[in-house]
Amino acid sequence: MPVILITVRNDIKKLIRQTKKKHLKILDVGGRKSPYTINLNADITLQDIPQESETQEQLNLGFTSDILTSIQKKRSNINAIIIEDMTQSTIEDRSYDAVVSVEVIEHVVEDDLFVKNISRAIKKGGWAYFTTPNGDFIKNEGPNKNPDHVRHYTKEGLKTLLEQYFEKVEVKYAIKTGKYRVQGLRSFSLREPIHTLKSIFSNIINRFQSRGVKSTSVETAHLIAICYK
Repeated sequence: MPVILITVRNDIKKLIRQTKKKHLKILDVGGRKSPYTINLNADITLQDIPQESETQEQLNLGFTSDILTSIQKKRSNINAIIIEDMTQSTIEDRSYDAVVSVEVIEHVVEDDLFVKNISRAIKKGGWAYFTTPNGDFIKNEGPNKNPDHVRHYTKEGLKTLLEQYFEKVEVKYAIKTGKYRVQGLRSFSLREPIHTLKSIFSNIINRFQSRGVKSTSVETAHLIAICYK
């Protein structure tokens, strides 16, 4: 599996254990078919916007009726699905023990309102988990610009935003970038065994490369933020 997936799932499992509650209610914001919350010992609510634009379709963003049908058949821990924009959230205050938002906030124009509504949905003593591209190293500009990314955050910029709505915020760098990370992101296919083996090998190498990089701003692909209410 890609190292970001392994890292996120391990982090979330650790947070669930630390919460010391039998069965958490977790809101997965921008979750879509999110592999990050599959098989977690928690009741998961998936929240995402409807897939309406051509760009969203190309980038596999948002919900469609086909995706909803597939999710409901395959995911046993899905408690509910909410189709709405988090910046216009109708979720009641303090409805969830935790919120997970993986590679979403960089897509949001009104990021302040986005974070405010996430914080509002979390119970006292709960937590939020965010990931986003590392803007200290990866600039969203030039020929490789992602058309659906509004901004890439620096570590300090992200921390400053989140501290407006959470009592405690920890932000770290994650995942060594380079050829092994890129190769490891390729999907697996039995029809392409050589490419699949290269992806597996690359993920093994990248996992070792990514150890001890939480304070390294250069050549790291992601920022991870853990926030507490």
